[in-house]
Amino acid sequence: MCEYLCVRHGPTSLHVSSTESEFGNYLNYLHFGEATLTFPQTLILRYAHFESVERQIPIIAEDYTKWFLARLKSLEPIFQENEFLCADRFTAADISVGYALLLATHLGLSERFTTCVGEYWKRLQQRPAYLNALKAQHESALKQGISTIPSPDYRPFAKAR
Repeated sequence: MCEYLCVRHGPTSLHVSSTESEFGNYLNYLHFGEATLTFPQTLILRYAHFESVERQIPIIAEDYTKWFLARLKSLEPIFQENEFLCADRFTAADISVGYALLLATHLGLSERFTTCVGEYWKRLQQRPAYLNALKAQHESALKQGISTIPSPDYRPFAKAR
């Protein structure tokens, strides 16, 4: 979706064009957030939080936690040298990976981030646009009369444990 929005509604500095030298890295990290980092977290959510107690499978959740954290470590060398993932600026790739880090925070995994990934995540959370988005999300939920609890924090079977 990030790629679509950038191409369809650009030009924007969030997009790295095919003429820029970092285009390949941009595409890689743009899809890394969704395909590589977010996918294992969906299994953690399902088998540790969203399934009924009798259907929860803790070993699957732990295995996919390890899988997520192992892939996340691949970003450490990038953030040892760079503020952002690619193109020396904040791009849609940072949004994609940032979402995966946000989800990981809701799952209680952020304390297991590597040092540079943790510092990167802190920087992303300080961005005015991020703070504005959180505020808008909260206000929108209130206006609609729906829960302000983020959906990854929904634990339908937490009391049954």
